[in-house]
Amino acid sequence: MTWNDILQTAVSGFALGSTYALVALGFVIVFAATRIMNFSQGAFVLLGAYLTYQFGAVWNLGFFGGLLCSVGVCGLTAILTERFVMRRFAHRPTFSVLMVTIGVLYIFEAIVSSIWGVKSQNLGDPWRLDTITMGGVAISVSDIWTLAISVTLIIACFLFLTYTRGGLSMRASASDKEAAVSIGINPRRVTYGVWFVAGALGAVAGTLLATGSSGVTLGLTSVVFATMPAVVLGGLDSPVGAIVGGFAIGLVQQFTALVQPVLWPDLGSRFATVTPFIVLLLVLLIRPKGLFGTRAVERF
Repeated sequence: MTWNDILQTAVSGFALGSTYALVALGFVIVFAATRIMNFSQGAFVLLGAYLTYQFGAVWNLGFFGGLLCSVGVCGLTAILTERFVMRRFAHRPTFSVLMVTIGVLYIFEAIVSSIWGVKSQNLGDPWRLDTITMGGVAISVSDIWTLAISVTLIIACFLFLTYTRGGLSMRASASDKEAAVSIGINPRRVTYGVWFVAGALGAVAGTLLATGSSGVTLGLTSVVFATMPAVVLGGLDSPVGAIVGGFAIGLVQQFTALVQPVLWPDLGSRFATVTPFIVLLLVLLIRPKGLFGTRAVERF
């Protein structure tokens, strides 16, 4: 193991973590505004990747044209999911709603497989397997673009939430829905807004995960479960925590993949995929609210 290996792993860890951060951010803003643990976020990740493939590679709109169309369609799909499915379970027990979102995830997976099949598809991204060498370190161009696009979107989301009327309405509604309604904020518009943003972020994350050698596969739905440790680490209701948790889990996973085969080869070749859940277990044992989560106040 050399310094070049460490630097290369750090870049790939930040790139993977940035996609986790996008998925976690979409998960968190829906939870903060509606108190729904939205595992159907994985459906938007999957659908987004396949739609980018369809628009970009099949219908020849180009990668970025396909991505833009995918973002719009996934955002609208998320709104329709809330309107015709999740709204009907608004006052049901939390566990029931959770199971519904998992059901939506697998329904979308079945729909996608019936349309595009089960074989991996080539996304047609412009950088494919290209690499660049910086100081003797070979870095995937796909990782650089993934990191750049993700960070740009994360900054755009925070600027939107902080400085725009729509973003302030979302924050106010998440903080105190009754007070937000009393000052004229329409909670239905807020709900549509957070679901659209969640769907759009899922589409981008799915597309970025499918670039390079990965390809568009049905396995992309698993990212929502891999993202849960990032959400719990940062805090279920904290957008900042979602970002920090996403990057942290990405780094942990990639550095485990680098170090574990050398130090603990008996643990198997896929042990790195387990490490996020080890982090999840430790966080739940030590700090259940996460690093940035709101601590509940109990009254007796």
